[in-house]
Amino acid sequence: MRTRDASQRGAARLLREWLLFLEDHPVLLSLINASSPLVWDASMLGAARNYALANQATLITPFILAGAMAPVTVAGASAQTLAEALAGMAFVQLVRPGAPVVFGSFASSISMQSGAPTFGTPEPALVLYTMAALARRLGVPFRSGGSLCASKVPDAQAAYESAATLQPTVLGGVNFVLHAAGWLEGGLTMGYEKFILDADQCGMMGVFVNGVDMSPNGQALDAIRENVPGQHFLGTAHTLANFETAFYRSDVADNNSFEQWLEEGSLDAPQRANKAWKKLLAEYVAPPLDPGVDEALREFVAKAKAASADSDV
Repeated sequence: MRTRDASQRGAARLLREWLLFLEDHPVLLSLINASSPLVWDASMLGAARNYALANQATLITPFILAGAMAPVTVAGASAQTLAEALAGMAFVQLVRPGAPVVFGSFASSISMQSGAPTFGTPEPALVLYTMAALARRLGVPFRSGGSLCASKVPDAQAAYESAATLQPTVLGGVNFVLHAAGWLEGGLTMGYEKFILDADQCGMMGVFVNGVDMSPNGQALDAIRENVPGQHFLGTAHTLANFETAFYRSDVADNNSFEQWLEEGSLDAPQRANKAWKKLLAEYVAPPLDPGVDEALREFVAKAKAASADSDV
């Protein structure tokens, strides 16, 4: 009993310190998942309460694999997601009115033959679009999407499933993406090569969401007027002024001729990504950290470990 009481006092002391830390660091964000279907457990509600008390933002996100944790239909999964998210957001507002919340939706499908999670299928994309519209109607930020796949390696399956998840993420207007790069095997692991390839795609999406440049340079009327019919634009003043920034340049894609690709080692995309992440790690220089901040962080970590005697983290 004494050991349990001491552990509880230690946990309470750690919680007080954590709340004080939250008050001084307003950029923290916590993921709060419902235990679908239609359940909010004590651990998640306790975390949501503590963050709300400290006026910290929470991502209120039902985690749904349709067919196992929700109805198999898009409308059914969407209705359940809305109900669970609204319950979580309402709880946060009861704890502290005005505490920031993000409406989250993580919905995917399962194989009806094996029960394994599937990603990149059309039904979850439709759920995403539906929930994004509902979030806009509620007037709250929306979290969903990512570069999700079930593949175990960065192969063609990983590429098309991730693309089929990332494109609805962008087109649906998602405000916060938690799993944008590196996801493999349904989220059970990540891969460095996959991370590099996904980051490249995110860069493309970053350009895409900027939309059409309608500035005088973007409209290029002078270039159209000055260039005679049937003449290419390669040497025009407008092309020469814009050629460095006109199009997104991938760091890992190969657009050279077949002969040049052969001469450079016939590397496929994962092999090029492998070289890229190894180069990044080799060249990485850790940013400077104030010794006092470093000491305080290490002390906090030590106290957290001591308060959870049965943890091996």
